[in-house]
Amino acid sequence: MATQLKEAYSSLLLETLEKNIVVYNDDFNTFNHVIETLIQVLDHSPEQAEQCTMLIHYKGKCKVKQGTYEVLEPLCTAILRRGISAEIH
Repeated sequence: MATQLKEAYSSLLLETLEKNIVVYNDDFNTFNHVIETLIQVLDHSPEQAEQCTMLIHYKGKCKVKQGTYEVLEPLCTAILRRGISAEIH
């Protein structure tokens, strides 16, 4: 029983620590620029970057990376420096 509680607590803690970088659509960045950014900054495969970019374009946003705030913050900053709108949620 104690092991199950510990596992449940660990899972809940991880969920609260896990965040996402969300990239938003805009009217000035090209598909190629967004794709290249996702490949270079987030180490996405070309296919993954293209799929995310299509979702960004058609849905208005896409979760492009999951992790802890400490890991995501410099990645999000690098995306923002390239002129792409992004936030950590």
